[in-house]
Amino acid sequence: MFFSDLPGLQETKTTLRRAVRQSHVAHALLFDGPSGGGGLALALALATYINCENRGEEDSCGVCASCVKMNKLVHPDLHSIFPLPRSPKDGEDLLGELTPSWREFLGESPFRTLPEWLAFIKATNNQQGIIPIKEARAIIGKLSLKSFEAEYKIMILWQPELMNLSASNALLKILEEPPAKTLFLLVTEQSDRLITTIISRTQRLVVPAFRDEDVVEYLQKHHNTDEIRAKRIAYLCDGDLSAARQLLLEKEDESHDWFGEWMRECYKREVIKLVKRADAFDGMSKEKQKGIFDYALRLFRDMLLWTQGAGELLRVPEEELTFVKNFSKAVPADSLEPLITEINEAYYHVERNVRAKMVFLDLSLTTVRLFQKNT
Repeated sequence: MFFSDLPGLQETKTTLRRAVRQSHVAHALLFDGPSGGGGLALALALATYINCENRGEEDSCGVCASCVKMNKLVHPDLHSIFPLPRSPKDGEDLLGELTPSWREFLGESPFRTLPEWLAFIKATNNQQGIIPIKEARAIIGKLSLKSFEAEYKIMILWQPELMNLSASNALLKILEEPPAKTLFLLVTEQSDRLITTIISRTQRLVVPAFRDEDVVEYLQKHHNTDEIRAKRIAYLCDGDLSAARQLLLEKEDESHDWFGEWMRECYKREVIKLVKRADAFDGMSKEKQKGIFDYALRLFRDMLLWTQGAGELLRVPEEELTFVKNFSKAVPADSLEPLITEINEAYYHVERNVRAKMVFLDLSLTTVRLFQKNT
């Protein structure tokens, strides 16, 4: 992974490169950013850069022995701790067994999320991901040895917030007295769940979410996506490159068209069509169902901004902007906030496995009622 592989985040990348060149890299860095953001990718790029045998001002050389091994995640001085689906049994090296899967997982994309990882290793529904005390103690053993061939031994710890108190305290000991030439790179999405003593012993680096233009750049460069579709995906994913990759798999314009037809049926009170649409919604995957609700929330929030005279704050693609302007005329202004509340509740119930058909039909009939205020 190289800095050039990350879209945007120029200030953050400049800060990291300067720290390496000036030999001012903290022994423990906490990359604190959003889900599907650049935290893990930045940690991997920094690990590659700091041990590069011929690094330049802006990036790693990409061709030296260290860069080649780092890029494949097989460098002997690079260690990774990641969430496990369960606690290992006595004598079981579950982390070691899953390491090849971890390398394959990141080889597909470094912009990943915990649910993706658990799905990738086929974890069961009741396995939420943990970092047990055994793995925290293993860090001490791995880092107590001298480096094999690089200047720095590097430990990447992904999702440290999943450590329990015992595991956190075990990690704390080595953070207090780190071995020489050892670098800890912690990548978190929920720093508020970390114990304060770990936060105090790391240098926190806030990783901003990707901007819409960063997402567009990434999709065009790495997925050969046309500009119109890239902009629409950027609008929907809200800086989450993991979500952007998932949206690429969907049919183009599906959410926009589906939402538009649904709203027209609600406005015209076509109850029979709404019942059939509820059946269709019931047959979708849960992620697709939540995607429809996410899209609806964004559009209604944008409509709320538009009706309140804050149109300059909108970041919607041109087609959605036209829809927002036209549909705002048909929806009662005082119905927008209740609609947003209703969709949030529907999202909550679908996420918790309430029958999707019932949730969607109830939401549709409520929407019909709220639209009637304008008649």
